[in-house]
Amino acid sequence: MTKKVLTLFLLAVVLLTTGFGCKVTDKETEEAMKPITLVYWRVFDGQDAFDEIIEKYRALHPFVNIEYRKLRFEEYETELINALAEDRGPDIFSIHNTWVKKYQPKLAPLPESTTMAYPIIKGSLKKEIIPELRTTPSISLKYLKDNFVETVNYDVVLEDGLIYGLPLSVDTLAMYYNLDLFNNAGISQAPQYWDKDFLQAVKKLTKQDDKGDIIQAGVALGGGKNINRFSDILSVLMMQNGATMLDGNQVRFHSLPPENRQSDYNPGLEALRFYTDFANATKESYTWNSSLNNSLEMFMSGNLAIMFSYSYDLPTIKAQAPKLNFSVAKLPQIEGNPPTSINFANYWVEVVSKKSQNQNEAWDFLQFITKGEQAKTYLSKTNRPTALRSLVPEQRNSDEIGVFADQVLTAKSWYKGKNIQAAESAIGQMIEDAVLNSGERLQDYINNTAAKVQQTIN
Repeated sequence: MTKKVLTLFLLAVVLLTTGFGCKVTDKETEEAMKPITLVYWRVFDGQDAFDEIIEKYRALHPFVNIEYRKLRFEEYETELINALAEDRGPDIFSIHNTWVKKYQPKLAPLPESTTMAYPIIKGSLKKEIIPELRTTPSISLKYLKDNFVETVNYDVVLEDGLIYGLPLSVDTLAMYYNLDLFNNAGISQAPQYWDKDFLQAVKKLTKQDDKGDIIQAGVALGGGKNINRFSDILSVLMMQNGATMLDGNQVRFHSLPPENRQSDYNPGLEALRFYTDFANATKESYTWNSSLNNSLEMFMSGNLAIMFSYSYDLPTIKAQAPKLNFSVAKLPQIEGNPPTSINFANYWVEVVSKKSQNQNEAWDFLQFITKGEQAKTYLSKTNRPTALRSLVPEQRNSDEIGVFADQVLTAKSWYKGKNIQAAESAIGQMIEDAVLNSGERLQDYINNTAAKVQQTIN
């Protein structure tokens, strides 16, 4: 915070708390200047990521205090649900982008406007506050679509046309690859497409011992439980191949309904076949099985050439495998697949509790922190990809997160229902069944899984 802003902030706090020199013209303004505390719950980021932003906000609104709490991911949702049920929950909290519909009954949507008191300090010898009540229109649907990356509009705007949250960042699925293993195999570049070059690269990068056991995996594809984010990987393969994951509230894993299709081609089934072939010992692409360690652990140990994951794994890899020679490339696409690339989004959304007594102030704060300079401050401290279109060109030049940021404009996700764990467990079981039966009865497995996921949506 600059010295000038800090001086004004401290002066405003003193004058507001002592009442000295404060001119209040009406009861509405006086009420708007009463001190309040906004309780803010999140995961992953410590308060230091927000200290500077909160200081700037309090310079404008010194009567608003922000009480920040970071919870462990493992305990977060249980603690959040219990706290909201017992009326001790936070005013503002984070939820995953796939949880927005699930939490809709607990959320206060963005109001048309917010009204806040601004203490205007005037006078040279005798300092006094001239309070000013300002009503500011909230961001519009057009502003949301024009300024945030595309997936945000689909995830936070629900059927009633209201905005239920705003993100600070959007992460995307990318390809991590071991440079030493690539160099030793004579592979000069990371594959750009899921084509023959990709399959040949995987074949070169896969090594088995005399017993046929895999001692170096070419790519973490084909499995479920031992592959991080297997559900996201399979989902984006289906989507790139033309599958409609969710048509309205109907789970498909297919293309459009028969009356709207041009052929009998099943993009979801073919994507599942492609994915599971990497765990099929009878296939030339065989490189993975259920006996291998977790994909992240294998990659950090140097026994896995290609892994698909998000930017949040970067700090873990650098901390636990500091000597690992690796790089990150864009997620492969289907060559010649018009009109654009399709990537996969994974991010958190900041929302306001329906039970909050300070919804007006909470939404004012959220709109403040997710715009322009404030968002940029957060991203620089956390090293995360942006949710704002305007910051994409700048982040593209980043050595660490450039690839992830470059994909946010074409990233999508899909709603898996109210029980995400049940949905992903069903997808994992579909993968295991397909592998166990060597790619037979794939349509049966897809239909059964779609029905299970449909239950979580209904």
